Amino acid sequence: MKNSRREFLKTTSATAAGVVISPQIFAGSTISDAKRNPICVFTKSLQFLDYDRLGETLALVGFNGADLSVRKGGHVLPENIKIDLPKAVKALQKSGISVPMMVTDINGQENQQTEQILGTASDLGIRFYRMGYLNYDKEKTIQANLDDHKKSIEKLEKINRKFGIHGGYQNHPGTGVGAPLWDLYWLLKDSNPVNIGVQYDIGQAVMEGNASWPLALKLLSPWVKTTVIKDFEWQKKNGKWERTYLPLGNGMVDFDAYLKMYTELGLSGPITMHHEYDLGGAQSGKKNPTMSLDEITVFLINDLKWLTNKLNEHKI
Repeated sequence: MKNSRREFLKTTSATAAGVVISPQIFAGSTISDAKRNPICVFTKSLQFLDYDRLGETLALVGFNGADLSVRKGGHVLPENIKIDLPKAVKALQKSGISVPMMVTDINGQENQQTEQILGTASDLGIRFYRMGYLNYDKEKTIQANLDDHKKSIEKLEKINRKFGIHGGYQNHPGTGVGAPLWDLYWLLKDSNPVNIGVQYDIGQAVMEGNASWPLALKLLSPWVKTTVIKDFEWQKKNGKWERTYLPLGNGMVDFDAYLKMYTELGLSGPITMHHEYDLGGAQSGKKNPTMSLDEITVFLINDLKWLTNKLNEHKI
């Protein structure tokens, strides 16, 4: 890491949050139980970095861990899992970054790579993964779709149990399975939360549920083992309302209400930060973003500082 970059990150004024970053900000600034609730970053926004630079960058920013992208087009390609996942984990650990979780395309459908991916991850100490998305077949009724997907979930639960790993399905806006969070209760209500459950995304829950998101969180809480942090607001563009992602604390999500309920429900587990606002294309996983690594890193620092302070306020 070049000295110029270190100095840049120590002194740059971060426009996203309007604060000046000092080299002491993250000294000792961790949540109360880093092993129980590590703050990770979903590595999609840093896929232009190799494993060594990824680890160095995350360590410099102050993250506890990485939520590694292990899927088509990700940091680790499924077909190279046995060689590249150990390389990635070793490189990250060299910089003091744990890898408690990963993102996959695994969704319970028949796939010969599933056991190879989960077995390799489990051997490396990865205990949580995000599942791939499920869709509705328009030729079937909603109930028939859910019945079919429930069978896939039950098969996947057994595979997860075999490898001692937990698969979480992220709620996502739109018309796919899990956008209405009641879908997930139907799919999971007979499953063991130790092995399969929900990666709860509060930002996307607010998009779909507005004020009703606490009901869904309470309903699904036994299965929530990992959580996604992001912020957004609705903006009207060319006459149409669109969701626009923003740095933390600048959008519509009431994080105080969410974290209060998070604590009351006794939730815990790895926290993954998603950076989906404009980072020069990096937010979409582009290999050649127009924004420099220095500029991207400042946004990550601001978001992490904001979240760390908020978690400490709620004694999480």
